[in-house]
Amino acid sequence: MTVRVLSVVSEAYPLVKTGGLGDVAGALPAALAPYDVRLTTLIPGYPAVMKALENRTVVRPMHQLLGVQARLVAGTAAGLDLIVLDAPELFAHVGAPYCDSTGHDRSDNWLRFAALGRAAADLAKDGAHGFDLVHAHDWQGAMAATYLRFDGSSIPSVVTIHNIAFPGWFPAEVFRELELPPSAFAVEGVEYYGGVSYLKAGLWAADAITTVSPTYAEEIRTPEYGMGFEGLIVARAGRVSGIVNGIDMGAWNPATDANLAATYDVRTLHQRRANKRAIEIAFGLAEGNGPLFCVISRLTTQKGMDVLAAVADELIAMGGRLALLGSGDAKVEAAFQAAAARHKGKIGVKFGYDEVLSHRLQGGADAIVIPSRFEPCGLTQLYGMRYGCVPVAARTGGLSDTIIDANEAALCAGVATGFLFDGVTPESLTKALKRAVAIYADRKAWRAMQEQGMKGDFSWSRSGAKYAELYKRLVKPVVHAVRRARQ
Repeated sequence: MTVRVLSVVSEAYPLVKTGGLGDVAGALPAALAPYDVRLTTLIPGYPAVMKALENRTVVRPMHQLLGVQARLVAGTAAGLDLIVLDAPELFAHVGAPYCDSTGHDRSDNWLRFAALGRAAADLAKDGAHGFDLVHAHDWQGAMAATYLRFDGSSIPSVVTIHNIAFPGWFPAEVFRELELPPSAFAVEGVEYYGGVSYLKAGLWAADAITTVSPTYAEEIRTPEYGMGFEGLIVARAGRVSGIVNGIDMGAWNPATDANLAATYDVRTLHQRRANKRAIEIAFGLAEGNGPLFCVISRLTTQKGMDVLAAVADELIAMGGRLALLGSGDAKVEAAFQAAAARHKGKIGVKFGYDEVLSHRLQGGADAIVIPSRFEPCGLTQLYGMRYGCVPVAARTGGLSDTIIDANEAALCAGVATGFLFDGVTPESLTKALKRAVAIYADRKAWRAMQEQGMKGDFSWSRSGAKYAELYKRLVKPVVHAVRRARQ
């Protein structure tokens, strides 16, 4: 029997993407289809979404959605079955989905994503559409579970934490505009440190909570990683699980990737040289015999980029080079810019994001550096291994779940796929980089690591099966049968 799921998200690749959330939301429908799960994505009506939407049908006018004129429009785009929250007052802004032109959070984000949650709950409760379960993602979608709970709905909900560091916190004054009962402003509800947290509200209300890796599911039970939510996570521990993200094996395939200067597979790794040369030209790097490290990341302290900038001189001294693509904190950007000025021809930086260049970096660099202080799952290490770009990463979250460290035993067994290090400090990162440089000098050992990573199954197949199992466990068979009988 098919389970129908309404996925509530603020972005979905290839329509709108700011990070891993978009990749996951775009990949889930196809990942779940083999398991008799039909997933429809509810997404805000950003200009890019409205432009791409085809086969439009208005499924629900919403004349007063938290005081805003809106409607729900069904259609398809980029192979996704969508229901779009068409609310021009909230979403018809050109630019980033969450920030204004100055880079600051939009002042009405509290209303925009409360409206998304309210619309999701109303749609799910409408038996005419036959949804069996609501799957909400991060704080932007989490209010869907909250509204379902306070509406007294029997429809189960799942909330997935992609990054618990973003709580969706707003001042208490917004509560009166959320159309929730007064009792909802409580510890067992939406209240969080004197204000309102959409993520906390969803975690409290959900029937199940997932994170994007098993290790992260354990880490967020601690003060170090829980970001103030650890008490709630511990209290709801029986409902918390971790499911590792997958990647789109078609979009990320070095044998067919049109973004590369040269395609290749595990048998033709020598053809990566053309991609390395393309990187050297793009970043103004001189050719060299040592490993070419790359970074594709937000340049923030969460990502440990301040620590990498601090050891840039050591990286060059040990024979490495660095090509960096990303943007973020001004101080971190300035540190890398200064490092590039000190080491012309050996460090190249490009600030911003470029999808084509990110593929080319994975396809030509020897290793990718991921020194994250915490990483719920991480996708760049999966892309790296898929492309023979060996990850050097902190032992945290999904990084530790997906990378096999090149210790002596793993190297001897031929199963190593990368380098893991404990504690994001200049000393620990430098030690890991030295290990990578040393093994790179052993071409046979390095190629074995590349081949092992490239052979890994990073598809959504196993993860899709786990989500499907969770959905079917939550959807009560009797309720499911009654709902189907009424259609």
